[in-house]
Amino acid sequence: MGNTKSVAIVTGASQGIEQATALRLARDFSVIVLVAMDKDNLEKAAAEVRSLGAETMVLALDLRQPQSAKAIVEGTLERFDRIDALLNIAGSVPQIDWFQMTDAQWDDGMALKLNGARRLTIEAWDALKASSGSVVLMSGGAALDPKPGNAAVATVNAAINALAKAFAEQGIKDGVQVNSISPGAVMTGRRRAFFETWAPAHNLTVEEQSRNSRSRPLWKARGDRRSDWLSGIPGSEMNDRSFWSHGRRRD
Repeated sequence: MGNTKSVAIVTGASQGIEQATALRLARDFSVIVLVAMDKDNLEKAAAEVRSLGAETMVLALDLRQPQSAKAIVEGTLERFDRIDALLNIAGSVPQIDWFQMTDAQWDDGMALKLNGARRLTIEAWDALKASSGSVVLMSGGAALDPKPGNAAVATVNAAINALAKAFAEQGIKDGVQVNSISPGAVMTGRRRAFFETWAPAHNLTVEEQSRNSRSRPLWKARGDRRSDWLSGIPGSEMNDRSFWSHGRRRD
């Protein structure tokens, strides 16, 4: 690439897996664009990314809002003139029994995780075509094993997988690599907060429930091989173009 900057956009980058992903990619991309609603935590994450050697741009936007996708892509292209990778990770769906969930809670989960990712990927597509870039859409294991208690999570994640496959089909024609990722249980702050409510109601401690669900500690990016699911993104250290998950394989 010579002196050309390589630019990755990470949504939800103020916390959790999203923030850890931004830190991991700071080793391999010269620019990380961090997107989330919580500006204070975004700024903290951006400072960590810069300490790893990457330039940053912070965009405090709500991906539920249709205009946010356009603002992210236009802002990134105006400043850096390219997009090489888009990681759609933002989104939280309530783990509530489906007989108790309201329409508003269902709609909110779809609005952020599914429709936010769909709009942003479409908006960024031409730039990704120009760079022969990559897209990652974050799903989850619940899509493969839906239960009444996680029906909304499973439904949204299954939709993400279907969306990724459709984008991947288009990506074969357009030179854009698309994958979905379904990580196992990871002990993020959000998951711990859920356990702190759920475990006592079932006569368990948080630690007991964590062991039962086999939650792993949240990796923090600095050389940890557990983050190598990112290897399918051009520019990451393994640069394995044949990597695939729920997208299409490209050799």
